[in-house]
Amino acid sequence: MNVQKITDNPLGLAEAILDDIKSSKEDGVLKCVQCGMCTSTCPAAKHSNYNPRDIVERVLQGDESLIEDEEIWNCFYCYTCHSTCPVGNSVCEINQILKQFAITKGLADDKLYEYLGFADSYYNSAIGAIPSRFYPEIKEDVEGWWEFREHLGEIRDELGLDSLTPPRDVIDEVSLVLTNCGFKERIDKIRENYEADSR
Repeated sequence: MNVQKITDNPLGLAEAILDDIKSSKEDGVLKCVQCGMCTSTCPAAKHSNYNPRDIVERVLQGDESLIEDEEIWNCFYCYTCHSTCPVGNSVCEINQILKQFAITKGLADDKLYEYLGFADSYYNSAIGAIPSRFYPEIKEDVEGWWEFREHLGEIRDELGLDSLTPPRDVIDEVSLVLTNCGFKERIDKIRENYEADSR
């Protein structure tokens, strides 16, 4: 394997991870003893080539090519690795940070594009909603889901529940916050980059 280093310091990548705002700051990554407990219990490792122990080893080697590795996207943050690690390391936390590095470098637009429907829902409706592009698969996989979804308004009415959609002033306020914090600009850039690359 050709190890690509961020700096001459072999712990440069590990230190960048520890310095990240999402890091729990307990130095777990530096305490890793490569026992493999994380890999032995990881659901993603059972169904893909993803290997949490290998992720940490490469971080400790300062291998920046990890940021471009497809395998980091197989982690879905179940935190099983964290719950079994004898030194309190959290490979899923490391993956969240590595993915953010990839996103910041513009290396993950193709990974995020399919999920922009979630972002659009937050921005346009102030709620999280399943993007319509996923409906056919859910309809096939979850018996009764489509019928439930079609009649959700009626069910809520029968239960005396308000509309699922927040009032317009709430939506406008959430949209303003998401614009001011850079969220809207970021999702627009991801969409623009992906669509430009797809042409």
